[in-house]
Amino acid sequence: MATPLTPSHTPSTPRRLTVREVRARLTELTVVDVRTPGEYASGHLPGALNVPLDRLERALPALRTAGGEVLIVCRSGARSAKACALLAGHGIVTADLTGGTTAWAADGHELHRPAGAARPTWAMERQVRFTAGALVLVGLALGLLHPAWQLLSAGIAGGLVVSALTDTCGMAAVLARLPHNRPRAADLDTTLTALAASGPRER
Repeated sequence: MATPLTPSHTPSTPRRLTVREVRARLTELTVVDVRTPGEYASGHLPGALNVPLDRLERALPALRTAGGEVLIVCRSGARSAKACALLAGHGIVTADLTGGTTAWAADGHELHRPAGAARPTWAMERQVRFTAGALVLVGLALGLLHPAWQLLSAGIAGGLVVSALTDTCGMAAVLARLPHNRPRAADLDTTLTALAASGPRER
């Protein structure tokens, strides 16, 4: 089960599991995918439950009682690493899939998609690249009409530099709040119920 730490302990570094290790132990793990619902619907590990990164704190009670070792997954490993750090700060030790779903698929393993799922949503990294590029082009184009619009392009460029230096992404945080990236309340409640119901397993 997810291992709660006593206040006197320092949360440990999440274990990094390879695709091979996860494949061998998949039935023993409680897999939590922290991507947006749209990304999750485009393909996820078998049995994975979707709790978006920005909703993770709401899932803390369920994660503390989840069955098996909790494996956190995202597309490439960046968001899952942040999720593991957040959970460690709350005394919950987790594991992280090295390379995320990208590595899982590259190794030839199947990604599950819900029956009747709508057109796949772009990965968040792709949404950020598209939005940033589009805004830069808009700033340059409108700058031909008035030089002040060039500040838009400069602002986006500066934001990308800050994002790289701080390993954060404000644009991704904004995009994650758009309707196509948000879980319905009922869906999230169902996920949290399933997570809590998994219960501790005998190890």
